[in-house]
Amino acid sequence: MTQTITRPSTARQALVLLSVCLAAAAMPLTFTGPAVALPAIGKTLGGSPIALNWVTNAFMLTFGSSLMAAGGLADAYGRKRLFLIGVGAFGMISAALAVAPDILWFDLGRAAQGIAAAAAFSGGMAALAQEFEGRARIRAFSIVGTSFGVGLAFGPIASGLMIDAFGWRSIFGLVVVLAALALALGARFLRETRDPDATGLDWPGALSFTLALALFTYGVLLAPERGWAEPTVMTLLAGSAALFIAFGVIERRVARPMLDLTLFRYPRFVGVQLLAAAPAYAFVVLLILLPVRFIGIEGLSEIAAGRLMIALSAPLLALPFAAGLLTRWFAPAAICGVGLLICAVGLFWLSRMPLGSETMGVAMPMALIGIGISLPWGLMDGLAVSVVPKERAGMATGIFSTTRVAGEGVALAVVSAVLSALTAGHLAVGAAAAHAGPAAQLLVTGDIVAAAALPLMSRAALMQSYGDAFATLLLMLCAITILTAIVVFAFLGRRAETGTEPVVEGEERLCTSQA
Repeated sequence: MTQTITRPSTARQALVLLSVCLAAAAMPLTFTGPAVALPAIGKTLGGSPIALNWVTNAFMLTFGSSLMAAGGLADAYGRKRLFLIGVGAFGMISAALAVAPDILWFDLGRAAQGIAAAAAFSGGMAALAQEFEGRARIRAFSIVGTSFGVGLAFGPIASGLMIDAFGWRSIFGLVVVLAALALALGARFLRETRDPDATGLDWPGALSFTLALALFTYGVLLAPERGWAEPTVMTLLAGSAALFIAFGVIERRVARPMLDLTLFRYPRFVGVQLLAAAPAYAFVVLLILLPVRFIGIEGLSEIAAGRLMIALSAPLLALPFAAGLLTRWFAPAAICGVGLLICAVGLFWLSRMPLGSETMGVAMPMALIGIGISLPWGLMDGLAVSVVPKERAGMATGIFSTTRVAGEGVALAVVSAVLSALTAGHLAVGAAAAHAGPAAQLLVTGDIVAAAALPLMSRAALMQSYGDAFATLLLMLCAITILTAIVVFAFLGRRAETGTEPVVEGEERLCTSQA
């Protein structure tokens, strides 16, 4: 059974799209902005290093773990309703964060902000899928992808300028304005839709999955600090595994599961989930690692490093939209696969750039990485809803967004741990092994001065070891990106198997080349 709705005018569609884009642009600002403002927040609100780490981690944890449950709520109770509730709460919590009295209330507010962001994002994306058809839907999602990407990539630069001019509390002002505009447009122009066959949220499944992902993310976030064998980390990961098993059992028994596990039998659905994770390790981790390298290790100023980072992020301004236009002539799977291969070339090229290389020499491979990741960035959301029936769009976007956001958090933690281990391995060759680990941890955070103060650690040896480790890490990310591109070509480029795999309206246009 498919819900029938009256199609809005082109002008109304544009305003609906604008509403979702404003919300999508605001969300990454709340991730990158507080990260830039962290030193200033610590001076004002106080707090231990662990409490300050949760300024970023609390939002990441609740946002990523709540997305799929929010998608189920959108399908069951109304996509517009959930979008408006999420955007409204997101704006109010953002305003409250600007006046938080201490670090505890700030961290709790960040956790609540992540839940509100999950509701707004899942509701908005599911609602948008009902407003557009076929290629128009892919183009719409490419624009949303551009909006999210711009907020993610340029958030640190914009936040830095605002902090310098008006103080760290001002970063939430822009978020509140964007949320208010999204709320006003959504309330006026968005049409209410829901899955007509929905019987309510699968609460046992939602709770078991959300808690499982929360425990897993929490464990991975703690591991680099405490070690993978630490009892708390092991308990969190073991509890997560048990809850994931329970989730699988629950979903097989309920009549209307939050996640239709049979979808994972289909290569195209699996390919979409792998594609969702690709930007995490091919791009997002570089938004964190490269500024640390430029400022903390190579000694560039914040302004010089910010300008250099533009090479990585500038392609996100236009290329995701251009990728949507390219679907007139090329299959989305081909565009995404080629983009990942371009990104892999950029990662390999950057691995050949030693510490202290000329700015232009580093900027060129960074730009190639940005160009490569921009091509699938604008198409991924459209592909996510193209592999399930339209009435389950909330579920599809919830799964996809969960994979993407949770993947970013996990990738940041894992990649940082790998870089630390690689650096320690290089340092142990020429120095006492007892000091290699602590020195590597300091280098990964950009504190080369403290690392050089340790016994048997010279600045030249530290930079050489860090540079070699960074190059090895980039080569590893390059190899993973190439494997993902191969999977995308193989899985997403194939047609649906008639009678066994869901075929949705406009899917042939999405998954095959056009003359």
